Order: sequence, then C-alpha cells, then structure tokens
Amino acid sequence: MCGIVGAAARRDIVPVLVEGLRRLEYRGYDSCGVAVLFDGQIGRVRSVARVANLAIQVGEKHIEGATGIAHTRWATHGAPATENAHPLVSHGEIALVHNGIIENHEELRAELQAAGYRFESQTDTEVIAHLVHSYYRGDLAEAVRAAVKRLAGAYAIAVLASKEPHRVVGARSGSPLVVGVGEKEFFLASDALALAGTTERIAYLEDGDVVSIDREGWHAVDRDGRAAPREVRTVKTAGAAAELGPYRHFMQKEIFEQPRAVSDTLESVATVTPALFGGQAQEQLAEVDSVLILACGTSFHAGLVARHWIEALAGLPCNVEIASEYRYRSSVPNPRTLVTLVSQSGETADTLAALRHAQALGHGRTLSVCNVATSAMMRMTRLAFLTHAGTEIGVASTKAFTTQLIALFLLSLTLAKARGRLGAEEETAHLKRLRHLPTALAAVLALEPQVMAWAERFAKKEHALFLGRGLHYPIALEGALKLKEVSYIHAEAYAAGELKHGPLALVTGDMPVVTVAPNDALLEKLKSNMQEVRARGGELYVFADADTRIATSTGVNVVRLPEHYGLLSPILHVVPLQLLAYHAALVRGTDVDKPRNLAKSVTVE
Repeated sequence: MCGIVGAAARRDIVPVLVEGLRRLEYRGYDSCGVAVLFDGQIGRVRSVARVANLAIQVGEKHIEGATGIAHTRWATHGAPATENAHPLVSHGEIALVHNGIIENHEELRAELQAAGYRFESQTDTEVIAHLVHSYYRGDLAEAVRAAVKRLAGAYAIAVLASKEPHRVVGARSGSPLVVGVGEKEFFLASDALALAGTTERIAYLEDGDVVSIDREGWHAVDRDGRAAPREVRTVKTAGAAAELGPYRHFMQKEIFEQPRAVSDTLESVATVTPALFGGQAQEQLAEVDSVLILACGTSFHAGLVARHWIEALAGLPCNVEIASEYRYRSSVPNPRTLVTLVSQSGETADTLAALRHAQALGHGRTLSVCNVATSAMMRMTRLAFLTHAGTEIGVASTKAFTTQLIALFLLSLTLAKARGRLGAEEETAHLKRLRHLPTALAAVLALEPQVMAWAERFAKKEHALFLGRGLHYPIALEGALKLKEVSYIHAEAYAAGELKHGPLALVTGDMPVVTVAPNDALLEKLKSNMQEVRARGGELYVFADADTRIATSTGVNVVRLPEHYGLLSPILHVVPLQLLAYHAALVRGTDVDKPRNLAKSVTVE
C-alpha cells in the first residue's frame, strides 16, 4: 500500500522522487507528498489528489534539491487530508515518511506532548518524527536508532534532517525497505519498482536494520548496532510492463495477459518433480503428511481451490486459513505439515506474520507461492515457487490468481507423485492439459462481448448473489469479491446447496444470481439449486460448459464456455467473472485500477 522513495545525490532529485511515486501508484493511496533539503531548509509539498497533481504543485513552487524523501499514503490513522499526508515534519528540522502502523503511538504521543511537542496530524507517524527530533544531537542515524527502539508495531521509514543536507536515514521492521545503488547517488524505496529506470542494483534490508545513505555510499547496521553489509543484487524491475498499451485499464490488460502468464509460469515445467519448488524440496516433501495453506483475499480463494486438488490427487488432508486469523488462535502444530503461503506481492503483512507464527510453533516445512522473486516471503521460506504473471498493476488481482492456481496444481501433482498416487500416463495427461490452458483461456476471453452485454444490466443493480459447488465454490467467492472490489456492487457468494439455509430469502427479481456451472459431478445438484432461484422469481446469469444442456430461457441467461476442463476448470471459469466485474465497473464509472479504500499490497495489519 503506502510507498516510500528517498534519495541522496549530486543533482536535483525531485523528478526521480515523483517518478518513483508514479510507479508505486498501483499499490493504492489517498494522499502523497515530497520533501527536499535546499539551503538548509526543508521544502515540502503534499496533496490529497494524484501524483500528477503533486508534480504540478512541485513545479509551481519550484521545489528542488539533491536530498529528499517522498511518499504515497493509504490512510489508517487519520482521514485522507493534507495535514495527515506524509512527509511529516518536526520543528522544521526533521522530515519523515512511514509505512506501517505504530501500535504504541498513543502512549508515545502522551509522553511527547508532556515534553512540549505539538501535534498537527491525527497520524501514528507523527510520533516517530517528534521522537527522532527528541533524540537528535547532530547524528541522524543515532537518533533514528534510539527512536525505533521505542516503537511497537511495523514500520519502514525514511528520514532527513535540515542540519545534515546530504543524508537520508532509513529503518525497517515488518515493512519492506530497499537500498538502490547508483553512480555516486543512493536511494531508499519500499519497492524496487520505484527505482526502475534509475538503478537496477538493489540491496534488501532485514528487520531491525537502520541504514544511512549519502552521495558517497551507504551503510547499514542491525538492531544491535553491528555492521550489516547486505548483498547488492541486480534486479530487473520490468518497468515496461507498467505501460497500458491498447487497453483502457490495467485490469483489462491483465485479464487478457492470462494466457501468456500461464504459459510463462509453465515454461520451465518439463515434468512433475520436487525440484520445481527448490533444491531442498525432495527432502522437505518426502514425509509431509498434511498441508496448511495461509493466505488473504484472492490468494485465500486460490488456497480453497487447492484444497480440493491436494486431497483428491495426493490424498493428504489440507486445511486453508485466513492468514490474519491463524495467528490469533490456539492451533496444534504438526512438524510434518507443509505450511504453504500464497501471496501476489510476498509482502502482505498478515501473511508474513502468519508465517512467523507458524515458524515459532515449530513448523519447519514452509513453501512460498509468490509473484515477486525478491519479496520477504520468498526469502523467509525453505521452499518457493515463483509464478510468472509479470507486474500486476490493477488492485483487483487477476493474472496473479490464475498463476497461483497453476503453482498449486503443480504442488498437488508433486505431492501425489511422491506418495505413489500419480502414474506416468496420468502425469503426461495432466501436463498436456496444462500446456493447452493458454489456448483454452484465449477461447474464453473471446466471450467478452457477451459478458459486456450482461454488464450493462448488472451496472444498474446494487446487490448480487454468486453460486458455485465443490471445486467451483471458491470461484464464486472470487467472482463476488471482484464485483465488490471494482464496481462497488454488494455481492456475496454461497455454496449453492446453502441457498435453502438462508440466502434464498434475499432472492427477488432485483437480485441477479450468477451461477458457475461446469459439467462436473455436481451439475444436476446445481440445476436443482437454480430451479430454487427461478421458483422465487430470481434471474439467473449462468456461466456453463458447452455440454451442460442449460438453455437460455425467460429468467435464465447463459454464456457458454468452449469446453469442460476437468480439475483445471476453475482456471477457465474465473475469467468471465473477472470480465463481468471489469465491465460492470466500467459502466458505473468507477476508478477500476484504484478502487476506493483499497490497496494493492497490504503491508499493515
């Protein structure tokens, strides 16, 4: 969500800071700002509009300088307002930007107010700025080190002091922060993407690190003050992927990129082998007797689909938990459980916290399924599978979801093979169907004009129900989530058999009911559930496989998918649901790529 960019250079760094914020816009934000040092003064501009508006203000006010920090903020403490926007300043001497949440901010605020500090915002962040100022004795790094020892919660910060004109200090704990290494200029950022086009040489800081950058170099220490020389890597940030091309929105572009994303994710998969998940996978997976999947939002829905695959193919019990709930209950650890974390960014705060909790309980077999090779999650687990969805800009995840499903299906096959439940002929058949998926997805995408016609009608509604059964119930959940996220139509999903246990009371002619209807073993049961809807005057919108014998009639609207795809059917059926959400949002005129109140990478609890 919130984004940080900082720089110490020998040139006007403001264009780099603003461009860095522009590259982080996809994460979601409701205010932004920049602060630079010039002639011993802090020049600051903040806006509750878009980064483009900030850039105009910066130009009008002639803000420039060789040392600076910038930020996009997603409101937690304090409303989206200029006084709450970052950077926040203490006594005109310390400027600071912050990602995360400070849990003991009320206690610190009271202490600082008693010491004479005056607060101008409602944020938890302002306590850090004043705390750093209270410790500042001419060495900014030492002041930051002293201040962060007082903080409880998650933070990534970048700080500058008017008395140290060529220096920026950063610190992190629980929120990501990287160092960018240039030619006699150095940078801080919450995401390497912010530095695309400026430098590809990146060092990833660890929890507890405090780092100082200036025009000559950078130096990091760990939480105990010992030198921490973090490795500098070359990171390709795929900046070109962040261009719209012929599409109206990134969400639309990313929906249509799914055939390529699936193909890229499968490119190196020649056979089903533990090596797909890392060098230690053979040993780590050999004695697995159960699977626990931890994830949030869309990634949680991918986990729900995977539970069906893992139990059906590998014969292993599989539990799927919402990451933000898992660590707050008493669970029974099993050292032979494979704990699998699923996240697009690999920086999701709740998922990372769940991983730490699992590790603290003694779970040593851990696996990441992630779209970002350099993310914290990929570094924290023993095993990893990197999906190749490419940069996903739209807040509502699409192509990352389908590639997560590919990874989890491969995991299911791998576990099945390790347990002697996958023969050579069956393995070949599964791989053949996987490789045909891009073609099958392209055929589903060709249904867009039919879905657009439905979207015109959906855009006039305020509520919708989504139904699915078995393997496709999680797809109904995902379809409802997409519609909520981008069109703001209230939507709920149910296992279709649950209709008569309550939700049927909501069904009227004004409540469209979207049904995912593959030609599987539960089809006839699903048809009975559909009749329950029709008997109450509800209108059905059915995404059906071609051979389901569900015909369009009064109150029953049908879009036919080209083919039934067996266990992989959820990957095809989610696509028209994504298109329905996108086009309904388009008709309603919402900000499709940046839905209100939402952020791409949720880095706070």
